[in-house]
Amino acid sequence: MDSAPSIPATTSIVVMGVSGSGKTSAARELTRQLGWEFIEGDDLHPEANVAKMAAGTPLDDEDRWPWLRRIAEVVGEHEAAGTSLVITCSALKRSYRDLLREGHPSVWFAHVDVAREVLVERLAQRKGHYMPPSLLDSQLATLERLGEDEPGDVIAGDGPLDETVAAVLRDLREERQLQD
Repeated sequence: MDSAPSIPATTSIVVMGVSGSGKTSAARELTRQLGWEFIEGDDLHPEANVAKMAAGTPLDDEDRWPWLRRIAEVVGEHEAAGTSLVITCSALKRSYRDLLREGHPSVWFAHVDVAREVLVERLAQRKGHYMPPSLLDSQLATLERLGEDEPGDVIAGDGPLDETVAAVLRDLREERQLQD
């Protein structure tokens, strides 16, 4: 009997990390290279969450649960349609990631990990985003690193974007046996 884990028919790459880690840039480039659909997870936030963050107030679990359930619902819709996707989501806590994975075998996390100093510099240069740099420390305090038993990998995001994306694709292809 074969004990190897089965490879899901579709893959949903959840590009995760704190604000300023480069989630969206990495996700867009992954989408370009893979030809999959891209969804910006921030676009799925309820208006109340956006307003709260824009006012400089960190979200709490009660704020995040409806947003995370919506992201899981989108993943489920793609699985049902037989399509793979790339979606961004901070996915800061293990419990959040567990919710995203529950009943969704396609989920694979790409945790873009960046040093705090680099994050501060990136956020200082970012314009037009509702998430203020003042919330970075609350996100870093909330972040629970991706566990070894979770599908996916931690990817260094301090360097050039092409290196980050190449590392995601290498690890994903190894784990999910994706073909070029």
